[in-house]
Amino acid sequence: MNDVLAIIGLIILLLIALFVVPQFLMVRAMKKVVKIFRENNATDPKNAKTVEELKLQQKGMLDRMMKPRDYKPRALQYMIGADMVRMTDDGKVYLIEEKLRGTKLE
Repeated sequence: MNDVLAIIGLIILLLIALFVVPQFLMVRAMKKVVKIFRENNATDPKNAKTVEELKLQQKGMLDRMMKPRDYKPRALQYMIGADMVRMTDDGKVYLIEEKLRGTKLE
């Protein structure tokens, strides 16, 4: 009986680790991305910056192997898809403050 409860508890912990932790890390990364945009004043098309200027580009393979996972590039892609960040014709990005109102990212 105790073994069954231990296995069920372990399964529950694994499910939490698989689904809850990555979501938490993504929200935390999105908050960091918003902070980076604001610190660099990239909040309108005329002040838009490149992903490289904001240091939000995907890291190289060697960096990804040696350092902990960086969720900021993925968070940026999600925010572009959700129209919280827009891209100019010349490939620069800027934050849409109005889209953040009423979210955890405000």
